[in-house]
Amino acid sequence: MTLSLATSAGALVRVYAHIPDGFIAFIARFAIAATFWKSGQTKITGLAIDIVDGRFEFGWPRLADATIDLFRDEYRLPFLAPELAAIMASVAEHVFPALLLVGLATRLSATALLIMTLTIQIFVYPSAYAVHGVWAVALLFLMAKGAGPLSLDRLLGRERLALASGEIRRGSEAL
Repeated sequence: MTLSLATSAGALVRVYAHIPDGFIAFIARFAIAATFWKSGQTKITGLAIDIVDGRFEFGWPRLADATIDLFRDEYRLPFLAPELAAIMASVAEHVFPALLLVGLATRLSATALLIMTLTIQIFVYPSAYAVHGVWAVALLFLMAKGAGPLSLDRLLGRERLALASGEIRRGSEAL
């Protein structure tokens, strides 16, 4: 019985070892992009794009009425004026997730969102470390491994160029 259980566990480990990094990167890109995009959508009006819910409103985006108040009263970042922080966060929560979703400038976008995550963790919601930890894991994976094969980075040859120049150490799987 013990041998059978060990054999089954070993077989599972071998199966898990074949999960492609590219698949994990695709899921990480989609999940973290959705998280930040949905947050960004709460901060603006005039533009609404939600593929999953089927909600589309095309127009010129502008800060929602309550966004600056949110940054002044709840977020209270110690080093940025609420007006500036609201604009920066709203832009970042749309630009970087869009880039991640298509896999363009993936490492840069993941780095920017990790800095944002750390800022939120340290200054805004320090008790939400479990959620922020999950975000950080996805972002660190993308920073380390890149966008994967289903990406514009790959299509444009950016990942291969970086590998060839020795800027990125190759892991167990091709990017």
